[in-house]
Amino acid sequence: MMSNIFLKRVYDPYDEADGSRILVDRLWPRGISKENARLTVWLKDVAPSPELRKWFCHKPKLFAEFRERYLEELHTSEPQIQAVKQIFELAEKDRVTLLYGAKDPVYNHAVVLLEELQRLTQTNKK
Repeated sequence: MMSNIFLKRVYDPYDEADGSRILVDRLWPRGISKENARLTVWLKDVAPSPELRKWFCHKPKLFAEFRERYLEELHTSEPQIQAVKQIFELAEKDRVTLLYGAKDPVYNHAVVLLEELQRLTQTNKK
């Protein structure tokens, strides 16, 4: 199932192969219309808390600590836990593409989220 979840910038062109398109940002991406986004669902709750997002401010030197703090949120915040479950439910039925707006393809929360989804899938297989 985990090979069913992919990552893509929301600004990249729509592709039918995307399957279920899930925006995983708390804020709507600038310059994208709802029509062009072609979302299946917008899961604001899976994104980092506003406080954590503002603290990180997409600074690569803070990424390691950001990653730890975000994982802590994903493990302890009920809205985030429920949003992760929703992603898994969609991934059981279809390919899922997690969409994010950040310019940096390496230092962003969607990368951490995908890694965590992969880890949870491996844990659940054992």
